[in-house]
Amino acid sequence: MQIVSATVDDFEYICDRDPHIKENLILPKIREKEIYLLQNEESVNFGWLRYGYFWDNTPFMNMLWIDEPYRGRGIGKEAVLFWEKEMAEQGFKLVMTSTLASEEAQHFYRKLGYWDAGCLLLENEPMEIILTKTLLS
Repeated sequence: MQIVSATVDDFEYICDRDPHIKENLILPKIREKEIYLLQNEESVNFGWLRYGYFWDNTPFMNMLWIDEPYRGRGIGKEAVLFWEKEMAEQGFKLVMTSTLASEEAQHFYRKLGYWDAGCLLLENEPMEIILTKTLLS
């Protein structure tokens, strides 16, 4: 597997597969290198990691997606650790993410050292768990 920053050539791939981001926000995130693509040995995309900033100063992983045939192989862990390393190299000491309380992902993040930091309750939605992790220097 390889993890690469998305380029403008990846715009359609992201548009077609990530329904959680408005199309007009994708190119700015690509330009800021806030989307990483997960690729197999033939450089075929099979997932992505997208992030932004909470309070404009704390990296917040908004989306980690891995296509079904590639799940259960440790790829998600590898992608998160890659992102954490990138954030630490940029001088960040803390990273954040979230997941719905109804999703199994909460256990995945806790195994990677994330701690529950609170929750968000939106009308007619399951509780969103906010998770944080302090990065090692």
